[in-house]
Amino acid sequence: MTHRFTLRVYYEDTDLAGIVYYANYLKFIERARSEWIRTLGVDQKAMKEETGTVFAVRRVEADYLSPARFDDELEVQTSTEAVTGARIILRQDVLRDGEVLFTAHVTIVAIAETGHPARLPANIRRQMH
Repeated sequence: MTHRFTLRVYYEDTDLAGIVYYANYLKFIERARSEWIRTLGVDQKAMKEETGTVFAVRRVEADYLSPARFDDELEVQTSTEAVTGARIILRQDVLRDGEVLFTAHVTIVAIAETGHPARLPANIRRQMH
């Protein structure tokens, strides 16, 4: 299953050349992940309150293929590549009119309030398959 999230590039997202500043792609894919998790019915705030478990980005491998520009409408596609007991690996692509501009493999881990690794709750693992 692929989740789709659309956004518009604002002036604040660009650099002096009028293209999206590279670090902002990480913000775009973060927003898309948050919305994806929400559509799965996962309440991250409740998860933290009930189990003390939160998600954290462990690793990002990104490729910048082509620039996005001011006022572009972008789509972020998020799909699950693997789910283990404590880790989720996602592929996230940022597209404009069907052209992939940016792609990333993102490893998300579950951590306890102590900062140590934690297992993903079983109901969440099932929802992500």
